[in-house]
Amino acid sequence: MAKHSFQALEAFLERVPGIVLPIGKSKENEKLWWVKFGINIQHPLAWNVVQEFGHVLNYIAVEERLPTIFMPVSPPPYMNGGPEQFLSWVIEARDPSFTPGKVAEVLEGRLPRPVDDESQWKGNDT
Repeated sequence: MAKHSFQALEAFLERVPGIVLPIGKSKENEKLWWVKFGINIQHPLAWNVVQEFGHVLNYIAVEERLPTIFMPVSPPPYMNGGPEQFLSWVIEARDPSFTPGKVAEVLEGRLPRPVDDESQWKGNDT
């Protein structure tokens, strides 16, 4: 997977409220790629972002499962004292044909629009 194939996903993630860059990325083998980033959990929309990413990337619907996983990752708490700055988030894809660009397209189509307009994330109850 060429390095530039992550560009669309990185550009999209930069626009999401609370996302903390830089982004780590890797193509582990022929069947797996991932991106890692932070989410500022003090941001007022942090948990909205976690919930939206989890819903879209892990379980849109039984008939519409994506070959992706969104999950938190952390070193052992005894190594860092457990502060939230060491908590990272990963989007992992287990199908090489489901490229980072396709993930960006799916997120763009499913998340609030425009994604960088924080008022769109709050819903109708605020």
